[in-house]
Amino acid sequence: MKSAGDLRGVLLDAEEAAGLDVHGRIDAAVLVPLYEHDDDVHAVFTRRREDLRRHAGEISFPGGRQDHGDEDLVTTALREAEEEIGLPPDAVEVLGALQPTPTIATNYAIYPFVGVIEPGFAWVLQQTEVDEVLELSLDELRAGYGERRLVRRGIPFRTPTYETGGHVIWGATARILGDLLARTSR
Repeated sequence: MKSAGDLRGVLLDAEEAAGLDVHGRIDAAVLVPLYEHDDDVHAVFTRRREDLRRHAGEISFPGGRQDHGDEDLVTTALREAEEEIGLPPDAVEVLGALQPTPTIATNYAIYPFVGVIEPGFAWVLQQTEVDEVLELSLDELRAGYGERRLVRRGIPFRTPTYETGGHVIWGATARILGDLLARTSR
């Protein structure tokens, strides 16, 4: 496993990644915050509130749709991380990007940007959207990979998932995480 700081060489250039075309009519960006603790790299996720209309209770990286005032998609990811979990942009060293991914149900084109932060941050949650912040070990997530049968809106389907500590990551977040894990195992 590469350390968080060594990732720059295996990530996409942030500007080039933001220029990639991906299916989806709404551009969005997420921040993949990483930090090292006890010789292990951890990623920071949010668990969305259960009473939300979209993606209720799901685990995701902090992020959201691009606003007109955002200079670029990196700005969107950093703004959203600050709004959702209180992570100031100047506390993040953006290293690069992962492959953009579309969402199926909501028609978003999600651009993930990877940044390194210091461990031990005191999170400030956006109470209307975020239920909790999860700091999960990449090694444990990698070990918790599998295909599983899920049911959404009454429809069963099989999908790749990552599970650790009772938390299940699937969908676009699982695809983004899979790209990160593939790059960190090189």
